[in-house]
Amino acid sequence: MSGVPFVDLKAQYARLKPQIAEAIQDVLDGGRYILGPAVAKLESELAEYCGAAHAISCSSGTDAIFMPLLAYEVGPGDAVFVPSFTFTATAEAILLAGASPVFVDVEADSFNIDLADLAQKISETRAGGKLTPKAILAVDLFGLPADWSGLNTLAEREGLHLISDAAQSFGGAYHNKRVGSLAPVSGTSFFPAKPLGCYGDGGAITTDDDGLAELLKSIRVHGAGADRYEVVRIGINGRLDSIQAAILSVKLSVFDDELEARERVAQIYDEELKDVVATPKRIEGLRSAWAQYTIKTDKRAAVQEKLGAAGIPTMIYYPKPMHLQVPYLPYGGGEGSLPVSEAICHQVMSLPMHPYLSDDDARRIAAATRDALA
Repeated sequence: MSGVPFVDLKAQYARLKPQIAEAIQDVLDGGRYILGPAVAKLESELAEYCGAAHAISCSSGTDAIFMPLLAYEVGPGDAVFVPSFTFTATAEAILLAGASPVFVDVEADSFNIDLADLAQKISETRAGGKLTPKAILAVDLFGLPADWSGLNTLAEREGLHLISDAAQSFGGAYHNKRVGSLAPVSGTSFFPAKPLGCYGDGGAITTDDDGLAELLKSIRVHGAGADRYEVVRIGINGRLDSIQAAILSVKLSVFDDELEARERVAQIYDEELKDVVATPKRIEGLRSAWAQYTIKTDKRAAVQEKLGAAGIPTMIYYPKPMHLQVPYLPYGGGEGSLPVSEAICHQVMSLPMHPYLSDDDARRIAAATRDALA
């Protein structure tokens, strides 16, 4: 097999090319390139889609989790609890806010934050007295929602803000509620390779909190008040371009269809690989957005080599947990402190996953993976 893309954005563009061209032309004709009508339209569509009262678009998925930290006035001396097995943006946002990340282990099968370890880390941090527990920043890794019932209960009990990093899970669902409405505030990413992606960087924040929504809109535009030159707080330049918003509106129109196609690919992989390798965990009542299809194997290097020789690309998300990355060493407990996160970094491997992967190609990829594992 040759030429199988890991993510096929070109096939999606071919499907939507006329609509995307028209949407971009409308923006160009209108002349509103920043926070124009296309942005307002997208925000309304996103809020309706996920069942939230408000959607505030922004310039990236990183800003989508950084801005709520600013809104909650999280800063120096504050502790934010975050899984170590994630992308750097999650932990990076905490340091950018001036706070300290407290790294938490994850579950070996779901890859999401371990609530028992989270509760222990909160207790230990309070007892230590050096940091004030302020927020939990939980991640829906690879598209599977975390245990949001447990997280909301724990956050309320501990008096902590709860922020959802839904950069990989927009489109997923947790017991009939869509991602974006599972936490008091959620941030997602529209990086091109995400399940819903634009043609550049972009993100959005969703919330039911009217006051928080207005605060986030101010933060997004340099802390502006009633007038753009009235500065009422410190903010950022976090706006989404109108052209990107217009593209996202077009893509949102076929998003559910694409999610069904991702699920179909995942089911093929499940069926073909379940007896030879650890496939992604499925939890009753939860729907993954399948940003990635990630297996676990102790033969990873050999399998990657064989698949590569067969023209099948693979990726490792992530080769090292955050608490062992150089910028975060002062905040972690070093090697051995988070055993699950450290172990799975040597086992995880993601297979091609996108809505335009044919059933035949999915089966051929699965068959090649089986052969490589033999």
